[in-house]
Amino acid sequence: MTVISTEKNPEALSLTVVAEFDAGVERVWQLFEDPRQLERWWGPPTYPATFHHHDFVPGGKAKYYMTSPEGEKFHGWWEFTAIEAPRQLEFNDGFADSDGNPTGEFGVSHATVTLEPLAERTRMTILSRFESEEQLDQMMQMGMEEGLKEAVGQIDGILAEHANA
Repeated sequence: MTVISTEKNPEALSLTVVAEFDAGVERVWQLFEDPRQLERWWGPPTYPATFHHHDFVPGGKAKYYMTSPEGEKFHGWWEFTAIEAPRQLEFNDGFADSDGNPTGEFGVSHATVTLEPLAERTRMTILSRFESEEQLDQMMQMGMEEGLKEAVGQIDGILAEHANA
């Protein structure tokens, strides 16, 4: 398993997931930059993601949905607030309607993704910050921590496919 640690910090209103991969920083960066690769791992295996809009520039937006095993769709949006390829990405994240427009339901969180080289490997840290302790608790009750661990856990398989191609 690639996930090394997860830490919920109620005082800092944050959730941090740290993972390491057997690939260079540029290769791991592609997993965010390319929506077809992103949708192969964003979301738990039982809730695959589909990105139908992905404007990967500062100020750009991404719109996606996750599909439950029963076929129900849960929509989300990102707004990219900072992109420093291939080391750091920041975006606001929230729930959306079926057109990908923010609903405001459950508030907005802010994610900072940092990629650090470790010789031939990469350490990825995803720091999610929340507006309030209530929002953090809601996201934890909805399974965000476990879902994010499962999502990130799919990355090794994608990297292995490309390494063997």
